[in-house]
Amino acid sequence: MPIKTVVVNSSPLITLYNSQLVDLLPQLFGTIQVPPAVWREVTAYKADAAAQSLPQSTWASQTGTVAIHPSIAAWDLGAGETEVLSYVLAHPDHTAMIDDAAARRCAVSLNISTLGTAGMVVLAKRRGFISSIGEPLQALRNAGLWLADDLVQLLKKQAGEE
Repeated sequence: MPIKTVVVNSSPLITLYNSQLVDLLPQLFGTIQVPPAVWREVTAYKADAAAQSLPQSTWASQTGTVAIHPSIAAWDLGAGETEVLSYVLAHPDHTAMIDDAAARRCAVSLNISTLGTAGMVVLAKRRGFISSIGEPLQALRNAGLWLADDLVQLLKKQAGEE
């Protein structure tokens, strides 16, 4: 089933802005939603590209107040991850865009659909928005996204490049 709506956490947003790959989000998804805690976190550092650009973006919209689900609160994740996962749990037709390992484990345990930033690059290749994932993955690494070499090889295989 194609992903139509993503609810994005702060680290994917910041990494995508810093790697200059953020334009892939509106190309890939019809709706990009950002919970309040994530919006605050991204816009807190005024000198950062994401902080300056997110408020002017025409493609990102803030969600309303997010009711925190007790099963997610029990994981003691960050505020952004907690709101992203709680929102998607309440809206099962949405996909959580998160990279944090503990948040991803929480999502798996609660059967919440997720997509990581690097996985989004593979999706962009599959949909023809980029011709290769090598340079975008390196740009994400340069922007601070930790990607193990074996994961990069797996992603290249998924993208038909290995």
